[in-house]
Amino acid sequence: MKQGKTALVLGATGGIGGETAAALLRHGWKLVAMARDPERAAAASGERLRGVAWTQGDAMVAADVLRAAHGVDVIVHAVNPPAYRGWGELVLPMIDNTIAAAEATGARIVLPGTVYNYGADVPADVAEDAPQHPATEKGRLRVELEQRLARAVDRGGRVLIVRFGDFFGPHAGNNWFSQGLVTPGRRLASITYPGRRGVGHSWIYLPDAAETIARLLDQENDLERFARFHAEGVWDADGTVMVDAIARAVGRLETRMKPLPWPLFAVLGLFNETLRGLYGMRHLWRVPLRLDNRKLVAFLGEEPRTPLRVAVADTLRALKID
Repeated sequence: MKQGKTALVLGATGGIGGETAAALLRHGWKLVAMARDPERAAAASGERLRGVAWTQGDAMVAADVLRAAHGVDVIVHAVNPPAYRGWGELVLPMIDNTIAAAEATGARIVLPGTVYNYGADVPADVAEDAPQHPATEKGRLRVELEQRLARAVDRGGRVLIVRFGDFFGPHAGNNWFSQGLVTPGRRLASITYPGRRGVGHSWIYLPDAAETIARLLDQENDLERFARFHAEGVWDADGTVMVDAIARAVGRLETRMKPLPWPLFAVLGLFNETLRGLYGMRHLWRVPLRLDNRKLVAFLGEEPRTPLRVAVADTLRALKID
């Protein structure tokens, strides 16, 4: 089978999609990215994604995805509904369109996985074959999405799923770091933490996540047809590592940590779908969930890791927080 280095990125205007596109460019890939307004997307991405061939299309339109996928070797499925809105209507049709395009072209599908697949019964150290018992509708949709990918492999397809914890980084988009812990554009007065002291939490610096995907794809010939890996990222063992890193980055170790007002989220969630979705995921802050990266390290030799102080400083700088 011919192995090429051309990829279609769906969701390149988002956090993980854009960062993965940048990583693949660094690794010598030719890139196609689909957007509803390609001229606007190209202008917004600037130098970071220079060299990407932008094409017009909608991930909800099967013909658009198939056209964009012509001649590619990989389809990165990094497209998600905005915030927590419309998941029930959008998530599965979009993956079905990607699967159809991959089956028509022979491309491998790459999916950045999430921890939403797991419920409160998740083991503390989560391997790739750990049972998935989601507690929310969003989690159930993610499980069904991955099951559809597994069935595509049974029909002869190729899939790579790389699971990560919560994203943070200069281009991370919607995430707990920039929308929960800190407030972009403001001087840091306090840090709002959704979890409990003593309960571990998994984070991943977005450029490290993208670099992990790129390195795995560089070894396509050695990947399983249904390849699944977990990246450990930043393991905050007791809920204080990330808070301390933020305080150190701004030079104010005395910065106060405040608990997230979950009861307020419960009330406001009655009227706001985004807050309702966030409230539904609160169990992921109440139980330790560490992604077991032993399979990834055995395959790559190491997991890409940026020092936490550098990653946090870069993130705060991009968010204009001092």
